[in-house]
Amino acid sequence: MTLPAPPRLVAVTRETIAHEDLLALADPHTPLVWSRRGDGFVGIGRPLIALEASADAATRLASTWRAIADAASVDDEVHAPGTGLLAFGSLAFDEHAEARSRSGATSRLVVPPVVVGRTGGKTWITRITREEASDQGEDVAPIPYGPYWSATLGPGAQSPDDYTRAVAEAVARIGDGELEKVVLARDLVGSVPAGADLRRLVRALQSGYPDTWTFAVGGLIGASPETLVTVHDGTLTARVLAGTAARGADADRDAAAAVALATSQKDLDEHRFAVQSVLGALAGHTRAVTAAETPFTLKLPNVWHLATDVEGDLGHEASALDLVAVLHPTAAVAGTPTASALATIRELEPFDRGRYAGPVGWIDGDGDGEWAIALRCAQFGAESSSPTAEDRDDIPVTAFAGAGIVASSDPEAELLETRVKFRPIVDALA
Repeated sequence: MTLPAPPRLVAVTRETIAHEDLLALADPHTPLVWSRRGDGFVGIGRPLIALEASADAATRLASTWRAIADAASVDDEVHAPGTGLLAFGSLAFDEHAEARSRSGATSRLVVPPVVVGRTGGKTWITRITREEASDQGEDVAPIPYGPYWSATLGPGAQSPDDYTRAVAEAVARIGDGELEKVVLARDLVGSVPAGADLRRLVRALQSGYPDTWTFAVGGLIGASPETLVTVHDGTLTARVLAGTAARGADADRDAAAAVALATSQKDLDEHRFAVQSVLGALAGHTRAVTAAETPFTLKLPNVWHLATDVEGDLGHEASALDLVAVLHPTAAVAGTPTASALATIRELEPFDRGRYAGPVGWIDGDGDGEWAIALRCAQFGAESSSPTAEDRDDIPVTAFAGAGIVASSDPEAELLETRVKFRPIVDALA
């Protein structure tokens, strides 16, 4: 990934005509999308720059991106989050050599030649070219949606019975003092028809889960409720989620489920580990950082989560990717202590997560950006490449869901939690 000299890019952002459906502008087979509550942006065209890294990926990508941004010329008349020079990113969960050998997953940053976005009702377009280029990049026009398709998912490498046994083993290790918490995931596998228009999945997630970050990067598509970190003008924010309960079938049961979650010692312990993980990682990079003493209950269409918002002032000129490097993996997706949790995950999960539960988001030329944790998602095609229009065989798909395991965890209850967390992606694929 080492560049002899950073390419000199030119980025020009202008306000443009409103596009009712930004997603219709994206490539049907390799959509590049970041959106929430109707705002966001899509990347268009073959990547102008594609950076990849394996070991120490966030740090390496942050350094390379800083050099590219410093050499770039930016003419931005809109000055909104995501305007100007922009790269979309998706990073592997586990950079350990053993994990990489199983999935071939790499962390990546891509710069599309065109980005069209919407913020607060204002629509804008950014065209990015190499300094020596004479053309103005890709045409921007809606692409009709392809036919409907569906996928049927079934047990993957970690069957439900295997998962409950893995949870029981993790609880025993916690009882023996090897670690305090570990997040264990399981997988579902299937396929979608060759040439499927993957924007349909993105649209279903946007519609069903508007308060989450809907993303599509490198064939990884999902709707994450958890912000890893947002950086804007020297201020950082993060939302920590850990502790989950299914929504109730009616108003009374739903309220009871929220109260039970808020008073569950098991879930409060799990949440405390996650918050401490984030605060500890940020301590050396902020002048001040604050978090509420007690979590609140966050309502999503299918689950309640315990949530805590974190806010701080950057102590130096750290970029969003620099903070990703120190935050990932948090206890919310790995465990505590981190090294012991990762070792347990490698041993008890019979697959590599690839980019599931890794950081996904974007970074701009100033180092600002938004990064979520890639949850409620599925990988389409191989980790090393995303599907294309030329694919003649059915496209393999793997979905993931996990649960935080602590000393008081019950294997059957944790299995049920993964079923609830699979619901967004399973329903959207139906």
